[in-house]
Amino acid sequence: MDSTTPTPHTPVVPTIPLDVTEEQNNALIADTQELLKNGVPTKAKESKHGLTEITRWEEVLRASERPGLAKIIQELVTLREQLAEEKPEGHAIAETLATLGAETVKVADEASNAYTPALTQLGKLLIKLGSSLSR
Repeated sequence: MDSTTPTPHTPVVPTIPLDVTEEQNNALIADTQELLKNGVPTKAKESKHGLTEITRWEEVLRASERPGLAKIIQELVTLREQLAEEKPEGHAIAETLATLGAETVKVADEASNAYTPALTQLGKLLIKLGSSLSR
């Protein structure tokens, strides 16, 4: 193995920038809202879909270059790691969802554009899901 070959622990990161259209942004928000409206995933297939959704959000937010998204990206990474654990801790996930929801509402308030209502609703859904897990 030479020094330029990636190790098995180092995933290769694509160098092509992600370009997301308005239509794709709207679809991503709608998909996520639909997923969250169904409540806490209880089946392996639903959980896998949730992890995929988190990864999609991470990629889109990193590519957006909009200010104020670092905290949301950080919380998404935390949530993905928590959900990938063998025995996820409900209380920790609830806290992460609540923080993620609050940050989403904050970004929605600052956005003042066509995304504001949908992002506000998404943030509230995240907070509600977090509350239902903490009971």
